[in-house]
Amino acid sequence: MPLHLTKIAYGAQSYSDIAAWFAGRTRLAVNTRYRPTRWEECIGGSLYWIHEHNLVARSLILGFREQDGGRWWIDLDARLVPVVPLPRRAHQGWRYLKGEPPRDLADGEHGGDLLPHRLAGRLAELGLM
Repeated sequence: MPLHLTKIAYGAQSYSDIAAWFAGRTRLAVNTRYRPTRWEECIGGSLYWIHEHNLVARSLILGFREQDGGRWWIDLDARLVPVVPLPRRAHQGWRYLKGEPPRDLADGEHGGDLLPHRLAGRLAELGLM
């Protein structure tokens, strides 16, 4: 079973901003300082995007490429898949996803139908979720 990563959707003001990053592309590369130690196990897994203290979407990890200067690209499929919001604390860089990943949202289902992102994040901060 592949490993999954989590990463903050830094700079996104809304889920629409994240979706716009992927719109009209066939591939997307995310810049990171360090390649995961278990990077080979991550290929075929997903990168889960954190927005407002919740996992909100995922992208398939296609591979890793080294840049000049020792940084890395995480190559992603440009299909953004919304997931059931799952509370997650903010962090720098990427992290391995521990536990079961959230399920994908069904067609026509919205994450806000289950629990608004801001409310779920606040409940998580208070330790109630």
